[in-house]
Amino acid sequence: MLKTIILILLVLWLLGFVFEILGGLVHILLIVALGLFIYNQLKKRDT
Repeated sequence: MLKTIILILLVLWLLGFVFEILGGLVHILLIVALGLFIYNQLKKRDT
């Protein structure tokens, strides 16, 4: 599920660079999603 969200945000981010529409907002959301993904991966490793 989280990987799907990251993929969608990545595509929107790239489209934002191409069309310059909401590029900054999607960039911030992508960083947040990647941070959550890394946190979840580290959390799974500890258990």
